[in-house]
Amino acid sequence: MSESNGRTLYRNPQSGKIAGVCAGIAEYFNFEVWLVRVVSASILLLGGSGFIVVIYIAMWMILDVKPRNQSHLDAHKDIEVKKKVWQAGEPAKQALFDVNRQFASLESRLQKLEKHVTSDTFDLKRQINNL
Repeated sequence: MSESNGRTLYRNPQSGKIAGVCAGIAEYFNFEVWLVRVVSASILLLGGSGFIVVIYIAMWMILDVKPRNQSHLDAHKDIEVKKKVWQAGEPAKQALFDVNRQFASLESRLQKLEKHVTSDTFDLKRQINNL
């Protein structure tokens, strides 16, 4: 378990295939999980079989499992936009669409609130409560 800039390296079995080691590494370095898996498989197939298997098993035993409550908090973080293909996060167009949808929702709620506050009913209720 390593800490750098407030981040902690964990295994993430919820989004992993075998033990969640590749998923944890991808999350820590902000890479896509598929990229870490492809690199690991490439090293395995290109002759580093002993090395990669030993490292994977060691990390499987050494790294702690990512706490569930932290996974829940990560889902509600700000939108992270990927700048490069290999980075984790949302594509820029999708992030823009999501932000636009959130602003439209807020605008709608604000219009309803303004309509209620400026209505005669609201003013009448406020005057009755002041009596």
